[in-house]
Amino acid sequence: MSFQIHALPADSFAPLFELSDDALRGRGIRRVVADGRPVYPCRVSLQDAVEGETLLLLPHEHHAVDTPYRASGPIYVREAATRTQPGVDDVPALLRTRLLSLRAYDARGMMVWADVVDGAQVEAGIAQLFAIERVAYLHIHYAKPGCYACRVERA
Repeated sequence: MSFQIHALPADSFAPLFELSDDALRGRGIRRVVADGRPVYPCRVSLQDAVEGETLLLLPHEHHAVDTPYRASGPIYVREAATRTQPGVDDVPALLRTRLLSLRAYDARGMMVWADVVDGAQVEAGIAQLFAIERVAYLHIHYAKPGCYACRVERA
């Protein structure tokens, strides 16, 4: 089963970088500078930030559905990020190095199933969940912190 990973669009985040730190704090957002650890995964570029890079840590509604599974959580966005568009069946490198939570939803936004996989085995996890006929799309989360990473659709 072929799949397509989707990053978040940069457009809605770009204007936030022009706000002052006080204005950002008023929106629950923090400006941070990467310290070189691989703990700043950008949801637009699907790349880890490098040391010295500026990012925003902000709340983001990643599952805007009218069900009990409506969800939001913290995400990082790199200031210089451009939206990545992985090819069909391509997996960005930052997903390969993390423990991932795969969450499968039906077309109404109700969770059908979930699993945890090592990033090196993400294709098998995606295939297993898409083998469930009523699964319409998946969300990938970083399993340890629980944060949203990206959306996966059938290709």
